[in-house]
Amino acid sequence: MRNEIGKPLFLPPFKGRIHPSYNYPSFIREISDCHSLLRKPSCKILLEGRNRVGAVALPLAEGGTKDIVIKEFHTRGLNKLKSLLLPSKAFKAWRGGMALVERKIETPLPVAYFERRGPLFLEQSFFLSEMVKDIEEIRFLFIKLPPEELRELLKALALYLSHCHREGILHRDLSDGNILIKRDKAGKFLFYLIDTNRIRIKRRIGLLWRLKCLIRLGVPSQFQQFFLEQYLGSPHVNRFLWLWYKINKKKYSWFVEIKKVLRIKQLAQRLKIQ
Repeated sequence: MRNEIGKPLFLPPFKGRIHPSYNYPSFIREISDCHSLLRKPSCKILLEGRNRVGAVALPLAEGGTKDIVIKEFHTRGLNKLKSLLLPSKAFKAWRGGMALVERKIETPLPVAYFERRGPLFLEQSFFLSEMVKDIEEIRFLFIKLPPEELRELLKALALYLSHCHREGILHRDLSDGNILIKRDKAGKFLFYLIDTNRIRIKRRIGLLWRLKCLIRLGVPSQFQQFFLEQYLGSPHVNRFLWLWYKINKKKYSWFVEIKKVLRIKQLAQRLKIQ
C-alpha cells in the first residue's frame, strides 16, 4: 500500500492520518475528543465490550451531517506490552481498510485513525469509518433466508471471498460478524468487510490456507459443499480439500466450545490480559 494515502493528522497528544475528504477544520475539531463523543447521549453504541464502538453524526464540509463509526481500542495487559514493538490496532484498521479501498473491495470508508503513545507504550487509539446505511451482519441471513435465496447468497459470497483472496487480502477473523451485507437497487448482494485491523496483505495465499480462512463462517452444514464448489469454481470438491475444510471447521468448533466452558474470555478480561 502506498505510504501517502491519507493526510497527516495532529491532535496533540494524538497523531495519525485522515482521509482527504474529511481533512477540514470543523470535522477535525469535532473528532478531537473521541473519548467524550462515545459517551454523549446522542451516540448510538454499537458494541460495548473489550472495545467500545459507537456511531455519531458529524458535520460535513458542504453542510449537513454524516454518521461516523468510532472504534476505541482499549490497551491493557498483553496488548499494552505488545504495543512496545507492534503498531496499534487503530493503525492496522486504517491500513487494512485502505488496502481494501485500493483494491476496490467494499468496506466502510476509513475516515481517520489516531493514537496516543507514552514514553514506551501505546495509551489510547481510535479508528473512524463511515457508517453504511441499511446493512446487517451476514449471520442473520444464514438463518432466515429460504433455501433458494440462501444458495444465491452463498454463490455471491463465495465469488466475493475468492476475489478477496486473489487480491492478497487475508482476514484473520473471517467470521459472520465481520461481513456486512445489503442489496443494491437491482437486488444484487453487496458485501462489506469490517474489523479491518485483522487484515493482512499477502502476495499469494495458498489454497489450503484460503480454505482454512472460511471455517469461521456459519454456513449451514447442508450448504457447505455447495459453498466450497462455488468458491473453487468447480462442480465438485475433491475429497482431500473437503476433509481439510471439515476437519479444520470441527477443530475450530471445539476450540470455541472449550473457550465457552472455561470462560477464557471473561477470565482474561478480569485479569486484564486483554
